[in-house]
Amino acid sequence: MLLTIDCGNTNTVFSLWDGTKFTATWRTATDHQRTADQYFVWLSALMQLNNLQADIRDVIISSTVPRVVFNLRVLADRYFNTRPLVVGKPDCALPVDVRVDPGTQVGPDRLVNTVAGFDRYGGDLIVVDFGTATTFDVVADDGAYVGGVIAPGVNLSLMALHQAAAALPHVDITHPDQVIGTNTVACMQSGVFWGYVGLVREICARIRAERNRPMKVIATGGLSLLFQQSVDLFDALDEDLTMHGLQVIHAHNQALKG
Repeated sequence: MLLTIDCGNTNTVFSLWDGTKFTATWRTATDHQRTADQYFVWLSALMQLNNLQADIRDVIISSTVPRVVFNLRVLADRYFNTRPLVVGKPDCALPVDVRVDPGTQVGPDRLVNTVAGFDRYGGDLIVVDFGTATTFDVVADDGAYVGGVIAPGVNLSLMALHQAAAALPHVDITHPDQVIGTNTVACMQSGVFWGYVGLVREICARIRAERNRPMKVIATGGLSLLFQQSVDLFDALDEDLTMHGLQVIHAHNQALKG
């Protein structure tokens, strides 16, 4: 069984792949101080609660937080007796090209989303990931990653408003009933929600114009469902896109080994 681990700035997601499907997915807060032993106790308890007798033989990791990778490597080595693949490292091959400026390091999550998007939807894609940052990844017709856009995440913007303006409270993102707010909370929610709708539409339109071709927009990430249900922004919503990409990359590396 394959354990796929996607470590983001806010949360880390663990999923089990049995060779045909994901059988379980769990999420925990990202913490670089969490040890391999703590990960194993937490993971074992969840597997037991779900009546899973998983024989984990392989591990693949994507992490935007470098300090977390060491303990995840120890987890794989100590408890599963395997050397994990880490996306972005030289020994982890990708099934697609990366065409960016020389010396540029692309976030592993963006590479994984590119691989997954191309595998599921073909080329000429814009993958919009609503995470701590809102990222736009451009996938060429042959599946290559050719660049993208990074904007502040939705919750990060709300947090910045609260921290920088003493009179503004912390609020949760939601689809406002109307654009014009009649109280402070409604004004903030409207500004952030419709501001991000405009941001996504404008950036996607400019990417299409720059590429001079039709391009499908695929959404993923925690807040993608809110925007998909509220407005017509995306051609598809794929909440497990990143985990699928990790599984595809692992399969590609296994095939290269023969």
